[in-house]
Amino acid sequence: MTPADVGMPPGLRRRTPGLRREEVAQLSGVGVTWYTWLEQGRPINASPQVLDAVARTLRLDPPEREHLYRLAEVPFDPAPESLPLRVAPAVQAIIDALDPLLAVVYNSRYDVLATNPAYRSLFVMPALRTGVPNVLWTLFTLPEETCPIVHRERELPVMVATLRSSYGRHVGEPAWEDFIRALSAASPCFARLWASGEVIPPGPRVKTFRHAAVGDMRMTSQSLSIDGMPECRIVVYTPEDDETRRKVALLRKREVRLWPPARPE
Repeated sequence: MTPADVGMPPGLRRRTPGLRREEVAQLSGVGVTWYTWLEQGRPINASPQVLDAVARTLRLDPPEREHLYRLAEVPFDPAPESLPLRVAPAVQAIIDALDPLLAVVYNSRYDVLATNPAYRSLFVMPALRTGVPNVLWTLFTLPEETCPIVHRERELPVMVATLRSSYGRHVGEPAWEDFIRALSAASPCFARLWASGEVIPPGPRVKTFRHAAVGDMRMTSQSLSIDGMPECRIVVYTPEDDETRRKVALLRKREVRLWPPARPE
């Protein structure tokens, strides 16, 4: 950023081509002393409105604006339209190419952003009021006898602890707080696990799933990062044994489109 970029005269004897501290403060509508303290990391109260003004002055892009909020220790709530609700066609093509392996794209809240046919042959998840299915909401609100995960008492605490490890970056954000509050109200089990405070980062695991048509299947889950989507991951489920591999093949032959529902002609 230079003075010319914002319509200001360059002035004399500038030691740097960029904006001076007092110029950023003036353009942002804050005092020079306050802005100096902000740069120095002093314990001041920085409101979202003031941080947004500084971000506009410095022409920060969304990741830079989020970083500014983190440095100021202010809860960051991205605009609703900036939340990832779908993936790029190239990412969808990648998970489709993994068939017959089951593949899905989750964000850090376990929203389901994309699936491939193999995944849809095993799992059915209704969309929430946001229009995006969520794995945790589905698992914690299904009757236990219809839950696709075997050993719920072992697997669900791990998933909640993984969610909490991501929640630390979103404390105070309305979208996250509303989700936690609503799921806690809908599921006493989730509320109890959330209150435990356990934290676990994502990692590979062997899980057992149950399907009404073929029975139990043991799968290894592996997470892959996605460039440009730092809080999203591709999760690939690989059969752990020959019996599971045979059952997955049987499901694929059924070619039943369970989710999402086909669009009407």
